Amino acid sequence: MRDWFNAQKLNAFLWVPIFLAFGMAFYFAVGPEPSLIKLICALITGTAGIILFRKIPIVVLIMSFAFGFGYAGVYAHIKNTPQISHDLHGIEITGRIIDIDHTDEKVRLHIKTDEFGIVRVTTTDKIPLNPGDIISGNGGLFKPKPADTPYGFDFARHAYFNNMTATGYIKDIKTVYTAKTDVYSPRLYIKNKVDSFLTNSLLLGYKNALSTDQRNIWNINGVAHLWSISGYHLTLIGGWLFIIFYTIFRCIPKLVRRTPARIPATICSWVGLIGYVFISGGGVATLRAFIMATLVMFAIILGRAALSLRMAALAFIIIAIINPYNVMRAGFQLSFAAIFGILWLWTYVKPNLPHNKIFRYLYSAFLTTIVATIFTAPFILTHFGEIPIYGVLGNLIFLPLFSFILMPCVIIGTICALVGIFTPINLAHDIYNQFYSIAESIANLPFGNLSLGTPPNVSIVFMTIGLSCLIFIRNLDTLKPLIARHINLVLAFIFICIGISIWWTTPRPIFYISYDHKLIGAVIDGKLKFNKTHDSGNYFAFDNWRKMNREKIGTENYRIPKESGVYTISRPYWKIVYLPNFSSLSKNIIPMCQDPNVKYIASYFDIDSKDCKNKIIHGGAVVYKSGHIDYVPSNRLWHNPRK
Repeated sequence: MRDWFNAQKLNAFLWVPIFLAFGMAFYFAVGPEPSLIKLICALITGTAGIILFRKIPIVVLIMSFAFGFGYAGVYAHIKNTPQISHDLHGIEITGRIIDIDHTDEKVRLHIKTDEFGIVRVTTTDKIPLNPGDIISGNGGLFKPKPADTPYGFDFARHAYFNNMTATGYIKDIKTVYTAKTDVYSPRLYIKNKVDSFLTNSLLLGYKNALSTDQRNIWNINGVAHLWSISGYHLTLIGGWLFIIFYTIFRCIPKLVRRTPARIPATICSWVGLIGYVFISGGGVATLRAFIMATLVMFAIILGRAALSLRMAALAFIIIAIINPYNVMRAGFQLSFAAIFGILWLWTYVKPNLPHNKIFRYLYSAFLTTIVATIFTAPFILTHFGEIPIYGVLGNLIFLPLFSFILMPCVIIGTICALVGIFTPINLAHDIYNQFYSIAESIANLPFGNLSLGTPPNVSIVFMTIGLSCLIFIRNLDTLKPLIARHINLVLAFIFICIGISIWWTTPRPIFYISYDHKLIGAVIDGKLKFNKTHDSGNYFAFDNWRKMNREKIGTENYRIPKESGVYTISRPYWKIVYLPNFSSLSKNIIPMCQDPNVKYIASYFDIDSKDCKNKIIHGGAVVYKSGHIDYVPSNRLWHNPRK
């Protein structure tokens, strides 16, 4: 047993990013905002503990959790992004454009204003706009919303850590000042010159260049990640650049007589990647992938293993330290879950491969896709509530097609279009149409997406620990019992089963109410229904509540029947009543406060009464069949307006 514990010390460092991320995630998930003094104490304690007890793995891991918790909290306080206190309509918005994202129907602008800070607005105005331009127009701004469910996506938090004060719309735009030069000029020049959604999406990093319908098709095929500039794209670009420069340097012996050709080729490839990051807009996912690529290239220069679990762990820590909120992003979680799973497969499992090169490639691609799908499944459910059943098939088909056919055609077509030759980019569009028809055929197969609902946070913690045990625990073949020799599999199975059991036995709410009390949802005869079929202020609540109820998103919204001007959700021993207007409130509030069968009262208006304060719902909440109520957190730093 002592030998087994000594073997675990070799992988102790690999557990550090997991505990660091748990600490950071715990800060984002707790209820009331921890005091700054507690956060600073946790940060100091964690830092000192890691330094003083660095040779004691278990202490280092505990201190990593404390450091992550304190660091995330202190970082959030330092961030201090201002927010508007309430929605604003019919106002004039004036500011400098700092970023533009083109969609299939409208344009999304990030504008830096003197009065409101950085705001994200959309417009349908068809006028030329460039980053650096100062514009003015009429519009409205909305305060970023908290989550729709207790552990759902919190847009207010997302906006806070992305420096957004508000979102909204702008129209009747007038250009006050036209920027002559700007760092984004090459990107905009390429976009305007080529005029191709393939170039915009696959090379320039415009996230919404693809239409919603087409993006849904690719989501069902499990290859939505191909349309966001990330590790896949940087790996392709970096690999091609390395091959080109390595070939060039090998052809000039005088340049590599004393230095291996891989070193200057790697340096040139890294410089090329900097240019690509610059051209693609430098999004969060792109920068994350660039940091990972930089570490890999640095390892190549030093003659170390380019891809290893330690290298992935180091990249994980660096990216988490740069911005702790990264650990809550879907892209971060999915990327590193896939990376760790794939590295575990080829580092420890080392499956036997066929001798035939074609079968070897196909078998390797199949195993890699299966492992990546398994390791990312919990996090896909956390963020999307659905599993693409044909994701393995989609990746097996489209990853090689995109890598070796479509992407090279788009790159060559873009370069040719810049000099006035559009035949190659038109060919790329024809190829894309053929691929898309295949994707549509797969998406039209039955049960394309399996709606399983959103797991609670504690369930994800257990499943993450289980996957970590599978990857990071080292086995000893000298141990006699079969279970002891494969303890990583046993522990992984136990923790994952606990996580799944918690998730599947966690009751689902029967009543939902938005933070502004304008929208409610209730489960009636097993089906989620709403008080209205459309609400622009709570647009995403419909699908977020469906995900929690394990229903398919994007379906028709059915209305709750209303009786005597109020909505009543009855259970055998209690009921919830929603008062939608002032008339229903004035007529019913007193008798409902006195009615012992009424457990909760929800009103469109914010009301209070000392006589029935335990019944009145304030803010966003969900109610379970037992009558238990969970409030959606709305008392954190990112929920409170500041100037």
